[in-house]
Amino acid sequence: MTKDEVLNRLKEGNARFVADAPERQMQDNSRKSELTGGQSPWAIVLSCADSRVAPELAFDAGLGELFVCRVAGNVANTSSIASMEYAVAHLGTEIIVVMGHESCGAVGAAIAGGDNGHNLNHLLAHITPALAASDSGAEVNDVVKTNAELTCRELVKRSSIIGDAVKNGKVKIVPAYYNLGTGAVDFI
Repeated sequence: MTKDEVLNRLKEGNARFVADAPERQMQDNSRKSELTGGQSPWAIVLSCADSRVAPELAFDAGLGELFVCRVAGNVANTSSIASMEYAVAHLGTEIIVVMGHESCGAVGAAIAGGDNGHNLNHLLAHITPALAASDSGAEVNDVVKTNAELTCRELVKRSSIIGDAVKNGKVKIVPAYYNLGTGAVDFI
């Protein structure tokens, strides 16, 4: 599939999910058996770890179709970047979707500030550039969208594998926003 075909497939799958008419294909025992020899996902999704946001469901995708990395705030940390590098370099995946979501708790915690302990403070530090780039007093959902956009840029800057693939036209990175109430994904 071309990059445009992959994006269309994601949009079509999301439309089915929103319409409560998912096909739920490629989720049976025969598909499980097919995947024992390897994988070739057609998209990478960096998503929040929030339990209300499940990329495979939101895009009506089957087993082996999406390479999903989930971390609170959909931040590009060393581990999530390395995971995506693997999919780009070894699996040939050409689309990366960085998907934030409505009412993200990690973004809300970054806005609230304060001491959240060593590990959470470290995670929230990845969101502070989105806070700095947003208007003072910006709503959580506006910062979520800014965070997704900035994370796309960070992937190019912080990874030579991803950055070179983007520069050479092999990979396209797209920010997105998941609406909790409807399940609709807006590509930003």
